[in-house]
Amino acid sequence: MKVHVVSDVHGRADALARAGDGADALVCLGDLILFIDYDDHAQGIFPELFGAERAAEFIALRTAKRFDEARAMSASLWATLDGDPREHIERRVRSQYETLFAAMPTPAYLTYGNVDLPRLWADYLRPGLQVLDGEVAEIGGLRFGFVGGGLQTPYRTPYEIGDEEYAAKVEAVGEVDVLCCHIPPAVPELLYDVVARRFERGSQATLEAIRRTQPRYALFGHVHNPLHARARIGRTECVNVGHFRGKGVPFVLEW
Repeated sequence: MKVHVVSDVHGRADALARAGDGADALVCLGDLILFIDYDDHAQGIFPELFGAERAAEFIALRTAKRFDEARAMSASLWATLDGDPREHIERRVRSQYETLFAAMPTPAYLTYGNVDLPRLWADYLRPGLQVLDGEVAEIGGLRFGFVGGGLQTPYRTPYEIGDEEYAAKVEAVGEVDVLCCHIPPAVPELLYDVVARRFERGSQATLEAIRRTQPRYALFGHVHNPLHARARIGRTECVNVGHFRGKGVPFVLEW
């Protein structure tokens, strides 16, 4: 049995269409949408609306953790548009989702990333695509548990939830062979991004579940350039499956 795993697709429909080649199934750990690209300031919804120069300014403020200034700048830009800013965003998100879900290989098991809009996904699903969040699926005789979204941060991305709500989803999954989350467990070396030079938020609930239940694998993404892509907790191999937008290559799980 061979399963390919991707995370942080961020608009890479071309590579996504090939991500299932040679595999029995695809697992996608979310962040399909590209709102803003820290590497290419001309790519994403924000520069489509306001231009690459403004995107670069916005990124610089967020990178410097000047979040109030970044929000004020963003608010002033949104105010220049006609109509409700949410409508402008949703139109572009829907356009991306239409392309990405059409490219998604089947069968595929998906969960949400922190920049996704879960309420829209049902509009683009088709046979062979199964969305799970706080749920379990059997794939090739193994139990795969899925926990989507991220925890609350100053970045205020769309699908961030409280610690208790997130922990309840981890608890609902229970004992599995493979634990699939968008964000890593709260292990510092797995959370530090060496390019952004900051720690992302990880889940203490996930870490405790790994220590308690010892799945074979804990798979995740979210940190695009991790200090360490792998760590072992007891018998569990914890693996950052990679920044799919940047690499275009899935992680291969075979048994």
